[in-house]
Amino acid sequence: MCGRYSVVKKVSNGHRLALKDTSVTNDPAYNAAPSQRLPVITNEHPEKVQLYQWGLIPFWAKDLKSLRNKPINARAETLAEKQSFKKLLQSKRCLVLADGFYEWQMSDSHKTPYRILLKSEELFTFAGLWDEWVDKSTGEIKHTYTIITTEANELVKPIHERMPVILSPEAEEVWLNNHQKQFEYIDLLKPYDPGLMKAYPVSPLVNSPINNVPEVLNSL
Repeated sequence: MCGRYSVVKKVSNGHRLALKDTSVTNDPAYNAAPSQRLPVITNEHPEKVQLYQWGLIPFWAKDLKSLRNKPINARAETLAEKQSFKKLLQSKRCLVLADGFYEWQMSDSHKTPYRILLKSEELFTFAGLWDEWVDKSTGEIKHTYTIITTEANELVKPIHERMPVILSPEAEEVWLNNHQKQFEYIDLLKPYDPGLMKAYPVSPLVNSPINNVPEVLNSL
């Protein structure tokens, strides 16, 4: 799964798609966690960056109190089988901007957090799904998203069995295109090239989302 990531760089001057829009300025998220509002680019408005809440609230939810689960991840292998995700795959896709993510390597005595990023250290995007929920009692609208995961590549596998789907620039264009077939979207949901990535152990500070500080990024 992907339960924590970072987006420290300014999206408005750090990613080729985000360059189109300078209206959103993101605060550095050294330790981005579920329920936070974080930068995404949707297929509905591919020309701009928006802040959506991490943790999917489906449009059909009656109220938030009765909603037991707000998925932060969706498995690529079963997207086409689950009705809720299948519909979003066709109609509500997004790019989740990031410059690294965290996974924990388990051992007999403890777990070690690792930060995983591109060798270039540039901003990149995860494949995501989004939805819009309206509180019928107040009219409040919530935009939320989930990150799609796949099996780990050779770099990540010694750390964790799963990883978020990272999209290449070419794949980003297809993911935002509303005129593709379902299988064309699914074909993009593969492990990223491990030769373009690197990983290093980081401070256990990352274990708590309260610690949204630069020291989280420091190598042990």
